[in-house]
Amino acid sequence: MTLIRCAWAKDEPLELAYHDHEWGVPQHDDQRLFEFLILEGAQAGLSWSTILKKREGYREAFDGFDVERVARYDDDKIVTLLTNPGIVRNRLKVQAAVLNAQAVLEIRREWSSLDVYLWQFVKGQPIINAWPTLADLPAETAESRAMSRDLKQRGCKFVGPTICYALMQACGLVNDHTVDCFRYAALGGRVAH
Repeated sequence: MTLIRCAWAKDEPLELAYHDHEWGVPQHDDQRLFEFLILEGAQAGLSWSTILKKREGYREAFDGFDVERVARYDDDKIVTLLTNPGIVRNRLKVQAAVLNAQAVLEIRREWSSLDVYLWQFVKGQPIINAWPTLADLPAETAESRAMSRDLKQRGCKFVGPTICYALMQACGLVNDHTVDCFRYAALGGRVAH
């Protein structure tokens, strides 16, 4: 029997594994949430497949997404990162990673964790959508606009409402698997019979 997946999950092994095991799974680990904040920002203007292929390079280059370390990166470290072919070598995106790490440290001081902060935008529970097709998925929502606005006020970059919505989808704040996808019901969606 062939599994039905969301239409965006092509036959590329990294993409299939990501779709089947990560995308839409509620994430509460601060380090993983910070990783997705950085990766979703890096993806702006590129395909997610490109970022998945560079994910291990990012983990290595950004000290395993250790937010305290990334927050201390100086100009010399940024210049070094810009020579690393394992990441997207875009100065604004690399600088954004450092600024966002510094903002996350402030968020942790105020909210106790990045987890508590991000999940407050969905009142602590995943939003379970019921999209028939990929074309029905929105690019942004009221929740992603609120998250974007707040992150920007905190000095974050590459956190527009579309990027925030992609973060919400990736980290399970919303279940945006289409209703025919085998992962939809596994992540709390109710399939009509």
